[in-house]
Amino acid sequence: MKIDFVSDVACPWCAVGLASLQQALKNSADAVQATLHFQPFELNPDMPPGGEDVNEHLARKYGGTPEQFEQNRAAIRARGAAVGFEFNPAGRGRIYNTFNAHRLLHWAGQQGDDQQLALKRALLEAYHGRSEAVEQDDVLLAAVKKAGLDEARAQEILASDEFAAEVRAAERHYQQAGISSVPAVIINDRHLISGGQPPEVFEQALRQLAQSV
Repeated sequence: MKIDFVSDVACPWCAVGLASLQQALKNSADAVQATLHFQPFELNPDMPPGGEDVNEHLARKYGGTPEQFEQNRAAIRARGAAVGFEFNPAGRGRIYNTFNAHRLLHWAGQQGDDQQLALKRALLEAYHGRSEAVEQDDVLLAAVKKAGLDEARAQEILASDEFAAEVRAAERHYQQAGISSVPAVIINDRHLISGGQPPEVFEQALRQLAQSV
C-alpha cells in the first residue's frame, strides 16, 4: 500500500495527523504493509522572511479573537497528547515560510522513506514542539542532523535553488488534484482521507483498503 501524506510543516493538524497515522499503521501491521511518502503543500507560500505573529496571521486569514485561538490551541494540544505529539504550551509564536523545509524533505525522500520520515518528524518537533523558526538554516540543519542525514549536502541545497522546481511541480500536482487543505492522506493514488483523524479512523480505512487490494 502506498500512502502519500500531503502536508505542511507549518500545519499543527499535520503533526497530529502524522502521529495518528503512524499509530494506526502500527496497530494494523498484521494486515497492512505500507510505504509512507511526504508530499509538499504550503499554507502560506507568500510569507516573507521573518514570518508573522501567529495571532495576527490567524485573525487576518480566518477572523477570530486571541481567546478563540487559545481555545483552538488547547484542543490541538490535547489531540496531540493523545497520539504522543507534544506541542509547545506557549504555541508557535510566529508563522514562517516553509519552502526550504519542503526542498529538504524532497531530497530526504531520495535518500529513503525512513530518512524522509525522520526529517519530517524532526521539523514538526522543532516548530510545533519548540517554536523554532523553520525558515532559518540553522534550525533546518539541526533537523537534518537529528534525522541522521548529511548536513554538508543539506547546506549545499539551502545555498542553491536545488529541488525548487520539483517541489513546485509536486505542489501544482496536488492542487490540480483538488487538494485545498491539509493533511490529506492519499492511499494508492485513489483514496483520500482528509484531516488529522483519530488513529481508529485511519486504522479502519487502512484495513478496509488492504482487504480490497
